[in-house]
Amino acid sequence: MRIVFFDSGVGGLTVLREACRRLPAESFLYYADTQNVPYGVHTKEEVYGFVVGCIDDMLRSHPVRAIVVACNTATSAAVDELRKRYAFPVIGMEPAVKPALATVRESGKRVLVTATPLTLKEHKFQQLLRKLEAPSQVDAVGLPGLVEFAERGVFEGTEVEAYLRESFAPFELERYGAVVLGCTHFVFFRETIRTMLPPDVLLMDGNDGTVKQMMRILELEGTSECSSGSEADIVYMSSLGTDDDKARLAAGYRRLV
Repeated sequence: MRIVFFDSGVGGLTVLREACRRLPAESFLYYADTQNVPYGVHTKEEVYGFVVGCIDDMLRSHPVRAIVVACNTATSAAVDELRKRYAFPVIGMEPAVKPALATVRESGKRVLVTATPLTLKEHKFQQLLRKLEAPSQVDAVGLPGLVEFAERGVFEGTEVEAYLRESFAPFELERYGAVVLGCTHFVFFRETIRTMLPPDVLLMDGNDGTVKQMMRILELEGTSECSSGSEADIVYMSSLGTDDDKARLAAGYRRLV
């Protein structure tokens, strides 16, 4: 039985990489809904239908130990209902707002959350802000273009830089102490985003916390020193189901290791 990482496209590979580094002896399956990517432009109901269709498709050929919904948008739209539908553990993603707020507490600076438009408008994200009593200290910006860049295999260059400059232009970046990468696709652009920010601004994502939560739920012991993850046992699947698609996912993973 494999541990499954699910995303609309290549973004969840950034979470899978963390799992492979910590759990090099485990077997994984990565499923990308490349037929319907990007999720951020769809309704909550559409996203839920996409996710269920993909999981049911996968279950016809693979027994599942657990599923990590390695997509903030899919988590926001579907994770509660998925937990009701399936008997195996379903682990979701959450933007790293809580640890980001902890890092800026003493400085009094603000937190900027980057995510897809659907994640930002969903009740789950707004509920998180209220729970942390943070709405007045957190700003947000949707970056759906980064998902499209990643799916096209464009991870750097003038086109990406121009898009980020335009997106960050309304914000006084010196006011922020942390920027949260609230979409797994965005981790591919960490270095380029880093160049757009003042040097003392922290970049944070929820990948490590998600993998640790999965390990707690499954009672898994990780290695004391994280490996590269390059030799991991991974099966790739996609809703398009083509060999080219699977090869693209494998190449995306290799880019991370």
